[in-house]
Amino acid sequence: MADVLLVYWSGTGNTEIMAEKIKEGLENAGMSVDYRTVDAVEPSEVSEFDKIVFGCPSMGVETLEEDEFEPFFEEVEGSLSGKKVALFGSYGWGEGEWMDAWETRTKDAGANLYETGLKVNSTPSSDEEDACVAFGEGFAKF
Repeated sequence: MADVLLVYWSGTGNTEIMAEKIKEGLENAGMSVDYRTVDAVEPSEVSEFDKIVFGCPSMGVETLEEDEFEPFFEEVEGSLSGKKVALFGSYGWGEGEWMDAWETRTKDAGANLYETGLKVNSTPSSDEEDACVAFGEGFAKF
């Protein structure tokens, strides 16, 4: 079994770019990664992992994507206690408040949250792509 589950949803591809770079960082640090989009993961599978990376962009009025990701996250929240969790995603407007709320939910579920959620406005620049790789490398050591 892989060391880390990385599960994400992406609409425009920006969060997918972040996911690929975080996966690269995790692998650079020697971790094996189970890398999947949210529609390819059963919520019951999440409990099998001690380290999980969730990625979702800000949607609507600073919320998680409502059709696939939010219902999935609601279902797995109860199994995050004691897990090491990292969060990331892109946003297109506002200040990225959705991430603050998501961090609170994750900590309230009993997870050990890695740093703060990594957020990128719009398409990641090359520096932001490097930050995603570093985020993955850091989470591997967490």
